[in-house]
Amino acid sequence: MNALLEFAHPWALVLLPLAVLPLLPRRRQALVLPHLGWLPPDRLGAALGRAWRLLAMAALLAIVLAIAGPMRPETLVQRSGRGAEIVLLIDRSRSMDERMLPADWRTIDPLNLRYQAGSRGEPKGKVARELLARFVGERPDDRFSLMFFSTQPMRVVRFTQHDAVVQAGITAGSVGRGLADTDVGRALLAAIAEYDQRAYTGSRIVLLVSDGGARLDAATKKRVHAAALRNRVSLAWIYLRSVNSLKLDTPGEANEAVPEIALHRFFQTLPGAYRAYEADDPESVARAVADVGRQQNFPLDFTERVPRRDFSAAALATAIACCALLFALRAVTLRAWQ
Repeated sequence: MNALLEFAHPWALVLLPLAVLPLLPRRRQALVLPHLGWLPPDRLGAALGRAWRLLAMAALLAIVLAIAGPMRPETLVQRSGRGAEIVLLIDRSRSMDERMLPADWRTIDPLNLRYQAGSRGEPKGKVARELLARFVGERPDDRFSLMFFSTQPMRVVRFTQHDAVVQAGITAGSVGRGLADTDVGRALLAAIAEYDQRAYTGSRIVLLVSDGGARLDAATKKRVHAAALRNRVSLAWIYLRSVNSLKLDTPGEANEAVPEIALHRFFQTLPGAYRAYEADDPESVARAVADVGRQQNFPLDFTERVPRRDFSAAALATAIACCALLFALRAVTLRAWQ
C-alpha cells in the first residue's frame, strides 16, 4: 500500500525544530520598568504579538516543508461506472482517404454517382475520426485504447480514461497518407491482445472501423477465434462502403470471393457478440457510432492510475503569504508606535 505522503528530500525535516524560534524570548526587546501595575492591559498588543509568533512559525514550517519536497506518490484507485473497455481499431490504409457518398446521394443519377462521390463526398477517414472523437468525448466512464493499422498494427494509446490523450491520438491519425495494403488479421490479433493480463471488469469490445476486408488464412482465423474466446471480447465492425460495393449480407456461395463478405461471415463465427454496421455516408456512420454507444453501457469496475502530485509549490506559496503578512503586521505596528 502506498504512503499518503512522501518527501523528495526527507533530510530537510531535521530543520523542523527551527519553527519554535519565534516562541523564544528575545532579551534585546525587554524593557526594565520598576512597576507595571498602573499600566492598562494592552490587549491589542498581546494579540498582535501572538499573531506575529504564529505567522513566523507557519512561515518557517512552510519553508522547511518546501525544501523537503512533499508529494503524494502515484496510487492505484478502484473506480466503478457504466461503460466498457473499448479498443478503437481504425483502418489507416490508402483507401480510407477516398471519399464517401454525399448526404444526398439517393437523389443523384446512378450514372453520375461515382463522379459526385469523388468530388463532393467527405474522406472516409476524416468522417470516421470526427465521429469517433465525439464518441470518446461523450463516454467519460469508458476506458479506451487506440490503434491504427494498414500492413502493420500501430498502437497509439494504451487503455486510459483520460479522453484528451485519446483525442490527440485520433487527431494524429490524419497525418500523412496510408499504405496500400491492409492486414486485418494481424490488426485484430493485436487489438484483442490489449486485454491480455488485464482483469475482466466488465464489457469488452473491439470497434473496427474499416472500408474493406482482407482474406484470412486458416491459421490466422484459428488464432483470432482463440484470442476472442480467451479474453471474452465482443466485436463491432463499422464497414465504410465504397461506391457500388456489395452489401455484407449478400447471399450466395459465390460471394465468398468478395473479401468483405468473407470477413463478415468469419466474424459471425466468433464466440463473442458481433455487430456489423454498413455505412454509405456520414449520417449512417453517425448512426452506427451512436448504436455502439447504446449497446455498450454496462457496469464497469476498473483501476485508475493517479499520477504523483507535488506539494512543494503550495508549501512555498504558504511561506510567501506568511512572510507578506509579517511585513504588513510590522508596518502596522510601527505606524501605531509613531
